Amino acid sequence: MDKKTTSRDGTPLAYRVTGQGPTVILVSGAMSTGGTVAPLAHRLAGQCTAVVYDRRGRGESGDTAPYAVEREVEDLAALVDAVGGAAGLFGVSSGGALVLEAAASGLPVRQAAVYEVPFADSLDGGAGKRTYTERLEKALSEGRRGDAVELFLRLTGLGEETISSARQSPMWAGMESVAPSLAYDDSVMGDGVLPRERLAGISVPVLSVAGGASPGWLREAAEAIARTVPQGAYRALEGQTHAVEPEVLAPVLADFFTG
Repeated sequence: MDKKTTSRDGTPLAYRVTGQGPTVILVSGAMSTGGTVAPLAHRLAGQCTAVVYDRRGRGESGDTAPYAVEREVEDLAALVDAVGGAAGLFGVSSGGALVLEAAASGLPVRQAAVYEVPFADSLDGGAGKRTYTERLEKALSEGRRGDAVELFLRLTGLGEETISSARQSPMWAGMESVAPSLAYDDSVMGDGVLPRERLAGISVPVLSVAGGASPGWLREAAEAIARTVPQGAYRALEGQTHAVEPEVLAPVLADFFTG
């Protein structure tokens, strides 16, 4: 990251700007930094000014206790100001939940797009989320970062053999380094249930995208977001999963943000 700005609570935020055209701030999901969405920024740069940043507690950005989702919305407000006062937002997975909350809070953004925000459609669907939250809080409070990462990987559906292999990989140390931020994404997701009332108050156009090869519940959640937001639209990308390919997603986002 080659630029810095400061959030309202004094937290330094590292970001990078590339390309030309309408400005779009890209928000990464759990266990990720701005570098995770950098390939997407590269693909967007021909038609949009793409901004990637390290969310607080990750990469080159700072952190300030205590955490609150409102602080991350203020981070986005600081970035919007830093890049000229007008921008669209795109978020992937739990980063999409942050984008939707920012839009619902009245942050001055032109448009918002999200990819596969993992909301459940009922309280029953959110039961697993409550168990995850309790176990995650315990692991982090006891300093068991590796166990926290394992909890998250299980939540995403990875099997025990894959998780065991991951623990032996060179990437594991980096995953443990950002493990405390798992609690931040957990807070952003709330109780895990689609926040219909909150989404109904969003006043800007929202594009909700899902992968055609993703589990049905993720596609259903994406469609529900589009139905609930007053100016919502839904798009499925054939053959894509939660790990969407930037070269497939970028043209869809560019059309939306430049339209």
